Parts: sequence; structure tokens; C-alpha cells
Amino acid sequence: MKVSTRGDYASRALLSLSLHAADGAPTSVRDMAERTGLPQPYLEQILLALKGAGLVRSKRGVGGGYVLARPPSEITLGQIVSAVDGPIVAGDFGEPHQNGACDHEGQCVLLAVWADVGHHMREHLDCFTLADMVARARDTRAPVMPLH
Repeated sequence: MKVSTRGDYASRALLSLSLHAADGAPTSVRDMAERTGLPQPYLEQILLALKGAGLVRSKRGVGGGYVLARPPSEITLGQIVSAVDGPIVAGDFGEPHQNGACDHEGQCVLLAVWADVGHHMREHLDCFTLADMVARARDTRAPVMPLH
């Protein structure tokens, strides 16, 4: 699996919102772009997708911007990546035993393995919450891999 630039940028944007969530005020796209070093026009598109997925809320007008729609402990990297990139899969090979997917020798066995790999990738990304990322960002000694 390769996380796209959109997935990375979305994760960075929501981590930024999480790091500044304590003040309770919405964060403007401009401020978020400055803090993260992300291009503002692209960030605006990503935030719209995240809003559509219910991960952020927006407030218009003076003092407006974006806030997390849920606590950081309830938003996973898997949810963020899926919101901007679609389902997390190992490849676009189809599902075993559907639409003639198993018509050729060995194909069904491999399709089952690829589906299992996709399941493990989703499960692994769902182990990481924004709250975990905030803790790691504030403690540079924190381990990179989850302890399980």
C-alpha cells in the first residue's frame, strides 16, 4: 500500500487541528497551511473531503475555520486516509468468488491473500488515533510502532 499525497496531507492537517484543539477556536485554512507547510488551495480541497466524511466541521465568517468533528481519540489514520483516498486495499483485483474472479488457476487463492493484506493494512492504520499522534508529536522519544 502506498499512502497518497492527499492521505499524507489530510493526516498532517488533522494532526495540526488536534495539536491546537485545546484553544477551542476554529483554525483558518491559511493558518493551517502556514503551520504545516501545505499548499493552501490543495488543503482547501482536502478539508472539504474531510468535512464530507464527517471528520471536521467548518465555521464561516470572521473567526471561522475548521475544527475536529470528534475528539482526537476517536479519529484514526485509517479513517482519514479512507476519507480522501477511498477504501484502503492492497490492489484493485476484485473479490474472491465473485463475478468470475476465480476462473483461472490459482487466481482465487491470490485474491483471498490480497483481500487479507488489505484487511491487515486497514486494521493497522486504525490502531493509530490522532490522540496517539499528538502524544508522539509532543514526545519525540515516543515509539514509531504501536505496542501490540
